[in-house]
Amino acid sequence: MLARPARARRFEVPKLSSRFAAIWVALGLMLVFGKIFLPRSTDVSTILSVLPFAAFLTIAAMGQAIVVMARGIDLSVPAIVALSSAVLLGVSGGSDDRLWLAIGAAILVAILVGAVNGVLIAVFKLNALIVTLAVGAIVTGIAIWYRQSVAAESNVPATLADFGSARVLGLPTSVLLALLLTLLLAVLMRNTIVGRRFEAVGANPLAAYATGVAIMRYQAGAFVVAGGLYGIMAVLLSAFIRNPTLDVGTPYLLAPIAAAVLGGTAIGGGIGSMVAVAGASIFLVQLDQSLKMLGMPTSWQLIIQGLAIAMGMWLSEATAKGGRTR
Repeated sequence: MLARPARARRFEVPKLSSRFAAIWVALGLMLVFGKIFLPRSTDVSTILSVLPFAAFLTIAAMGQAIVVMARGIDLSVPAIVALSSAVLLGVSGGSDDRLWLAIGAAILVAILVGAVNGVLIAVFKLNALIVTLAVGAIVTGIAIWYRQSVAAESNVPATLADFGSARVLGLPTSVLLALLLTLLLAVLMRNTIVGRRFEAVGANPLAAYATGVAIMRYQAGAFVVAGGLYGIMAVLLSAFIRNPTLDVGTPYLLAPIAAAVLGGTAIGGGIGSMVAVAGASIFLVQLDQSLKMLGMPTSWQLIIQGLAIAMGMWLSEATAKGGRTR
C-alpha cells in the first residue's frame, strides 16, 4: 500500500499560548475595573488619546523583545531614539523637500548603532548589559554634540507633523503602523525559516549551531532589527510631538523591557510573541493613565506599576508551567 504524500505546510496564523494569553486577561480585568470604578479611563476619547503612546511603546518593546529572545538586553534605546530624532531634525531642516532623506537617515543611524551593539555582543562575546550601556552613553554624547548644530526651536517637516496627528478610520496613524508592524513580525516569526531559526538560536544556541545555523548572524541581527524598530519609533514619536528634545527617549529605558517580559518573552531566550508584547504595552500605558486620573502621587504610581508587572510575570510563568505539566 502506497503511503500518502505529505501535505504541504499551511500558512499559520500566529496563536497565543497560555503564556501569552495572561497579559490579555490582565488587560481585560483592568478595563473592567476601570469601567466600574473609573469610567473616565475607559471613555473612547481617553483611550484614543493614549493609543499613540501605546503604539510607540509597542514598537520599542518589540525591538527589545527580539533582543531578549536572542538572550540579550538593550539599554541603549533612549540614546538611539534621541540621536534618530536629532538627525531627523538636522537633515530635514524642517523642510518637506528633504523629508524622505531625513526619515531614511534617522532610521539608518539607528540601524548602525544596533549593528555596533550586535557585533560587539555576538562576535566579540561581550556582555550585552555592559555593551549597550556603554554604547548608549557614547551615542548620547554624539546626540548632544549633533543637536547643538540644530536650532532649538526646530520642528519636523509640516507633512510629517500632519501625518503624526492624522487619523485613518478613526485611529491615529501611529497606531495603524504599530499594528501592521506587529502583525508582520508575528507572521515572520512563525511562518518563515528565518523566524524559526531565530527562535531556535535563542532557545538553545549550541543545538542550533550543531545543526548548521549561523548563530552569530542571528544574534547580531537581533540588535540590527531592534535598532531599525527604534528608529521607526523615533520618527513616529517626533512626528507626534513635532519638536523632539534630547529627552525624547528617556521614558523608553525600562518600559520596553517591562512590556517585553510582561508580554511573556522568556528571559532565557527563544520564546516570545509580538502580539502579546503589544498587549503588554497597551496594559502599561492604560495603567499609567488610570493612576494619573486617580490623582495618585508618583511614588504610589511606581509602586503599583511595579506590583502589576511582577504579578503579570508570575501569572505568565504560572500559566506556562501549567501548560507544560499537562
